[in-house]
Amino acid sequence: MDYKDLANLIFPDVKDASYYEEKYPERKLKDGAMVVRFAPSPTGFVHIGGIYTSVICSKLAKQTDGVFMLRIEDTDQKREVENGVNGIIDALKKFNLEPDEGMIDENTSKGAYGPYKQSQRKEIYQAFAKKLIEEKKAYPCFCKQEDLDAMREKQENAKIRPGYYGAWATCRNLGLDEIERRIKNGEEYIIRFKSPGNPERKIKHHDVIKGNIDFPENDQDIVIIKSDGLPTYHFAHVVDDHLMRTTLVLRGDEWLSSLPIHIQLFEALGVKIPKYAHIAPIMKEEDGTKRKLSKRKDPEATVEFYAKEGIPSEAAIEYLLNIANSNFEGWRRQNKTASIDDFDLQINKMSVSGALFDMVKLLDISKTVISRYSKEKVYDLAINYANEYDEDLKELLEKDKEYTIKVLGIERGNEKPRKDIAKWSDLKDNIGYMYDDRFLNKEIEYSYQNINDKEEIKEVVRDYIDNYFDISDDKQTWFDKIKDLAEKHGYAREVKEYKANPEGFKGHVGDVSTVIRVALTGRHNTPDMYEIMRVLGKDSVIKRLEKAIC
Repeated sequence: MDYKDLANLIFPDVKDASYYEEKYPERKLKDGAMVVRFAPSPTGFVHIGGIYTSVICSKLAKQTDGVFMLRIEDTDQKREVENGVNGIIDALKKFNLEPDEGMIDENTSKGAYGPYKQSQRKEIYQAFAKKLIEEKKAYPCFCKQEDLDAMREKQENAKIRPGYYGAWATCRNLGLDEIERRIKNGEEYIIRFKSPGNPERKIKHHDVIKGNIDFPENDQDIVIIKSDGLPTYHFAHVVDDHLMRTTLVLRGDEWLSSLPIHIQLFEALGVKIPKYAHIAPIMKEEDGTKRKLSKRKDPEATVEFYAKEGIPSEAAIEYLLNIANSNFEGWRRQNKTASIDDFDLQINKMSVSGALFDMVKLLDISKTVISRYSKEKVYDLAINYANEYDEDLKELLEKDKEYTIKVLGIERGNEKPRKDIAKWSDLKDNIGYMYDDRFLNKEIEYSYQNINDKEEIKEVVRDYIDNYFDISDDKQTWFDKIKDLAEKHGYAREVKEYKANPEGFKGHVGDVSTVIRVALTGRHNTPDMYEIMRVLGKDSVIKRLEKAIC
């Protein structure tokens, strides 16, 4: 028996690796086109870090006319959850991140380089493991778990680096006859990679984000094929990234320490090594220290959080791009209405250390994003949210669609649009006061700020109703009348006039305007009051003002 015979004994019906090399040829893409992938495991809900990676992958693929793939790494089937793949696909859809290739449901994929689910690629991995066995670069290992546990205990007691390597790799040098006999006797085995590494030597590597780094070579004889015939993550990802012709492996920097193993496997297979970019995790500040954003501790770590809060996916993506490249914020200021497709993401400008998650910043970006939407788009997105998460908001929005769209159109579409809506879960509070059946029938605690005398407030509001209010006034006429009202009651027509002579007036026009605003809406801060009055209509305005002074 020789090693080719051994390979055939272990994998008798497996095609030669050359078959798959021909089946998955080099991609015909233009120079510089990036082939990238998001490769999660279906072991639970999707972390926002996964969306962060996908945003970057999608952006790089689009701007280079490349390919963005969704590959499911499900070789650890003990940890897989029911409908885990669909959960990943749905999460990407919520953020409008549709891959060019990859899984489209639990068992179906699109693209010429699939299957894109590792459990469906078993024979492919075995073909490349067979190749390594033929070339004396891999071997069967018959060690039982209790043997490995005993070995690790000895290593720990002797304060020796743990692992299956060197003299501790007891199956590495088994003779072919013994291997054949044990296989034919039905002994269970796995396939290990025969590492040529020496930890005394260093490998040098250029990471696209981290820069130049070096590591000790790997000397561990890692498992590449498990006893169930499926590969380990290390081996599967190398074979997949080679055959799918991945040009850049973008992944979390927790995998950085595995790089020596992966480089070694690429070299053993005699194939091109893709570029690597290891992304620093998104961090959170807690008690003065930084830690990774946690699935267990932080609701904002989950994709579902953004859906439940009603934060538009576009806003979340803009925030993640802001984290990815510090120059995005400046670009957005200069290109207020441009598509993010016009932004040139530079992966080598990504932070080496983890960016802090800032909810205030995210919501601020979300306000700006929503401010750019038309009133019709706001309505459509809000009703979609309400259908799933808020029955009361749904009822409010659907009661009079035409009126609601007018409400949402206040201060929208102009040079400085309203920025009071950050997420759909806040919308009910943002616009609820615009509905008479809710506003007129509830107790309101009016707070008029600088004008506190109840009789004076009544006089100002009554005078406005009787002598100044006319729903048909244009905006300038309306505002001039507010100034006239202020002057009549002893307030300066202009703020600067009051500041120049504060002793000569009770206050200024802003104080009087606030009285009208609070009486009308119950709030100090609202969008443009003139537009509010126009949407409410004459009868509603008078009813509200009368309610405030009754």
